[in-house]
Formats: sequence, structure tokens, C-alpha cells
Amino acid sequence: MARYDYDIGVIGGGAAGLTVAAGAARLGVKVLLVDKEDRLGGDCLHYGCVPSKTLISSARARYIMANAADYGLPPIELPPVEFSSVARRISCVINEIQKHDSVERFNALGVEVRFGNARFTDNHNVLINGESLSAGKWVLATGSSPEVAPVPGLDTTPYLTNTGIFSIEQLPSHMIVLGGGPIAIEMAQSFARLGSDVTLIQRSTQILSKEDEDMASVVMDSMKRDGVRFILGARLELVRSSGHGVEAIVRYGEDREAVSGDLLFVAMGRTANVSGLGLSDIGVEHDQRGVKVDDRLRTSRKNIYAAGDVTGKYRFTHAAGYEGGIIVSNAVFKLPRKTDYRWLPWCTYSDPELASVGYNERRAKVDGIDYRAVVEEFSSNDRALAGGEGRGLLKLVLDKKDKPLGVQIAGAHAGELLGEWIAAVNGGVGLATLAGAVHPYPTLGEINKKVAGTVLGEKLFSPRVRSILKFLFSYRGQ
Repeated sequence: MARYDYDIGVIGGGAAGLTVAAGAARLGVKVLLVDKEDRLGGDCLHYGCVPSKTLISSARARYIMANAADYGLPPIELPPVEFSSVARRISCVINEIQKHDSVERFNALGVEVRFGNARFTDNHNVLINGESLSAGKWVLATGSSPEVAPVPGLDTTPYLTNTGIFSIEQLPSHMIVLGGGPIAIEMAQSFARLGSDVTLIQRSTQILSKEDEDMASVVMDSMKRDGVRFILGARLELVRSSGHGVEAIVRYGEDREAVSGDLLFVAMGRTANVSGLGLSDIGVEHDQRGVKVDDRLRTSRKNIYAAGDVTGKYRFTHAAGYEGGIIVSNAVFKLPRKTDYRWLPWCTYSDPELASVGYNERRAKVDGIDYRAVVEEFSSNDRALAGGEGRGLLKLVLDKKDKPLGVQIAGAHAGELLGEWIAAVNGGVGLATLAGAVHPYPTLGEINKKVAGTVLGEKLFSPRVRSILKFLFSYRGQ
């Protein structure tokens, strides 16, 4: 039997790669972890989830101060934001979390960590910094990068993506945002709250185009109140440098406009990091979207697995972690575990947040599913009103037997509120159990109980039940 330098080699030190490396090493497997950067943590830690949520928290703090009068407090005259201070706070949070993803920690688990570019010479051997190293199994977890958008003039115009936006020194006076997905939405709202004029330009007629229109509108209405200007259904004719920054030439409907700003932020998709790995040379199928995998996350070369953004499936950190666990089951335990994304949740961290699990109405219609939706408004929740957070909706999507197909929440702390539904749908917990559970009062979580109770109430207080009860009471009275 062939002998290799390592049992498992992992290329990429983000969420998926770290999950596989840590899990396999703790089980006594000899693991090599390779990353092209000189640090672990991947895009999420350094350019994605962590810095963006830190920025969002700073922006929300300023928003609350700026709106002190809404809470019965004296108005506050706020000085301009020094973004360098915000950037330092972001860096401090990254450095603190970096300790969990340190080389020392993974070395202590038994993982050998190397930094450099990796390229396959065959399906077992990889060239790293001129040295050939072999492994019985390999895991591709190289992540994704901002897509180079096909916008005329972009190649000669200075712009930023998520890899550079968190370390700028000055707050832009006018920021132009290209894109309407989660990254674009979170950054547009945050910079508007920090004091920038923000114009968001989107190709489609709806932001967050994978979400239901009524849920996305909750987010958009809030952003408009924050001062974000939207140009939707727009065609970008040209972007270019101008005397004081950048300019975007936009056509929407019968109108044509030149939008000027001093910073251009581009968030128009992601592309899988597959170049330079030698995948075509060894027969690993892939395209511009990502590496092709089966439901056990094996590539076309069965000893090579792939997980996380590089597969192009679900580009979320929690999805990458989940997929890493699937690979450990298959590659280490040799248990044929398959991926199941039916109840994979996600959340856009706008204010209010928009969180989702399972089907929304848009997807249900596309798949031809017979469904109905029950909606509960945050304005009927006492805690939401007390906290000045009465804007929002919870939508429960049900099949024809009134079993949950999915839940969407556009409201305060939606990502946290979704946790109860994630546990319920994964554990097969029925609506009767949710409706019967006692929540502390007043809490936002009562909205989950209320919408479940609404569905049960429709049956409990139906004319049929009332007629049955009327008969029983009349019978007992005889």
C-alpha cells in the first residue's frame, strides 16, 4: 500500500479548512494545512464576517446616538467620524479572534501548518514552495474572491471591495455602491449611518433579489430613512475617474445620470479561488463558479474533496463549517454522510436584519409548491415597541398540511430569533409545541410563539370545532 507524507492535506485556512484540520487532527490523523496567506482565518476573519459585523456595530452605536430624541433623550450634536478610529477597532477585534485561529493552536492540536502557494502535480502530490508533499486525501478549501465585474471602465478606475474597505483612513463624503446583495447592503447602510452620502446602484429592480420582495422592502425602507439613495433597475454604461474621485454613468428607464463620489465600492458577486492549483492538469472538474463535487463533497478525483466558497454552492461561513464536518465523516470515519442543505439558514446583518431558513415564497413558486404564508408584524410585539424596533415582519411558509416549509424574519435581531425555528425544523418540533412553549415576557421571541399560535388558532377556533363543542355542551346539558 502506498505511503504518504500525510493522511490528509488541507489547502486553505478559512472556516472549511480549519474545521477539517482541527477535526481530523483531534482524531489522531496526520494533517497538513496549507494557506497562501501568512495567517489563518480566511476571508471571513480578515475581510468578511468579522470586520463587517464590527463596522455594523460601530455604525449602529452612532445611529442610536444620533437618534437619541427617539428614546426621550436630549438631542446630541455629533462630531464627524474619524474612520481611522473605527478601522483600529476593527483591527483589534480581528486580532482578538485571530487567537482562536492561530498557528500555535493548530500546532497544539497536531496540525502541521505551512504557508505558500500549492499546486497539484498529481492527485496525491502537491508542490509547495518548491517542495513536493503527498497526502492520501486532499481537501480544497481555498474560498472565493470578489468578482471582477464586467463594467465598462472599471479596469482603469480606482475602486474598493471587501478586501480593502475596512482599512481606509478617511470616511468618504459620498460613496457609490455597485451591487444589491448582502455585502453591498451592509456596507451601504453602515457608511450612511457613519455620515457618508451613499448611492446604491443595482441591476435588478429589487435589493437582496433572492429574498421575497416584501421582506427586502423592510430593509430597503430602513436604509432610505438612513439616507441611502437607491437607483434600481439600472444599467451601468461607464465608470471613470473624475477630478475629485469617481463617476458612474447610469441609465434607468428613460433617465440617464452621472453619479459622482469620492469612493467606489464594488460588491457584484464572488468567484471561486481555483487558479494556480493545477486542477485541470489532474482532472478535477471545475468551472468559473467553482469546483464540482458530489453530495459527499468528493471531486471528480475521489481522494480530493472540496468545501466552502470554492464549490460555489452556499457562500456562508456556517455552510463551510458544516461541509467541513461532512468531509471529516467521509474522509476520516469513512461514513458515507451526504450534504443536506434543506434547512441551511442565512442572515443579512442590515438593521433590521433579514434572516431565513427553508423556503421563502419566491423559491416555493419556482419549485411549484402548493403553500400559504402567515405573517406576523413586529409592531404587535411589546418588547419591539419598547425598544423602538417595531418595524418588521415574520413570515411562516406552510405546506398544504400546515407543516413549516420555511421562515423569514425581517426585524430586530432576526438572526437570533431564527434560532428557535432552526432547532424546530431540524428536530421535527411541531407548531403545537412552539405555540405551547412559555416565553419570558416581554421578549422578541414571543413573536415565534405568536405566529405558531395563529396557525393553530385558525383550526381551534374554526366553525367546525365550534359546532362540535356546541353539540357536546348541549348533549351534556340534557
